[in-house]
Amino acid sequence: MLAPDEENNSEVRREDQDNINRFARLNARLHAIRGERQSLQKDLEGLDDASTELMMMGSGADGDKVMLLAGEAFLEVSEEDATEVCEKQVEKLQDQVNSLTEEEEGIVGEQAKLKTILYGRFGKSINLEDK
Repeated sequence: MLAPDEENNSEVRREDQDNINRFARLNARLHAIRGERQSLQKDLEGLDDASTELMMMGSGADGDKVMLLAGEAFLEVSEEDATEVCEKQVEKLQDQVNSLTEEEEGIVGEQAKLKTILYGRFGKSINLEDK
């Protein structure tokens, strides 16, 4: 609880409530982005491991075949094709991670502006920090 001299008895205007709501929505989206990005990074690690395994197989006989999961079925493909699929998937996931990172940076910037406005108006009477 705040000390009486730290309390801010400012009336909450419609504009203030809109800013508080906007901050809350941005905060929820920020947490969702971070979770999604973490999941994508785990997928990237798995693909990196698979790519490493493909390289370790080496290109022994020309007929080397590997099993590739496509949807719900496994397909027998050449090592080169599997490597190509792996690389395309890594590229796709990396683009998604980069997009999420950019979105996160935008949200953090917008939240910083809202914090400035709201802390300026309400001082210590409002808590906008994550715990």
